[in-house]
Amino acid sequence: MQKVTEMTVCDIARPKILTQEEVCKLQMFSSQPSAGFPAPGDDQVEKILDINDLVVKNPTSTFFVRVAGDSMTGAGIFSGDVLVIDRSKDAKDGSIVVAAVNGELVVKRLSIEAGVHSLVSENDAYSPIVVGEDEECFVWGVVIGSVRVF
Repeated sequence: MQKVTEMTVCDIARPKILTQEEVCKLQMFSSQPSAGFPAPGDDQVEKILDINDLVVKNPTSTFFVRVAGDSMTGAGIFSGDVLVIDRSKDAKDGSIVVAAVNGELVVKRLSIEAGVHSLVSENDAYSPIVVGEDEECFVWGVVIGSVRVF
């Protein structure tokens, strides 16, 4: 198997719209944990937390993608992370995007300078992809969050 180094999309999924009975609910405590001694009242549950409420703002345009590679480590995106992509968001200069470049989905930071569009890695080992007339490229969606399971 070839070692993947460029940040590519290796899996795409839509969020499942769950019924109230199916929702995986976690208890959210009203106190915030400290790095020191435990605070009194840590057993006070404030509300039930649905993880979808945190990461899915537009269910019809939201996708999850699992990524592979190391080109975005400077942005805190690592191989195996699951990114939350909102296809309804407009990509702007500085946005981290999933783009289709010559048929391959990649994760990069969009750079727009003097009318020149580039897809830039957050790892100095990779050169920017300058999007010219010769490139088949479009922004597939904007990264709005990420999830990492340890």
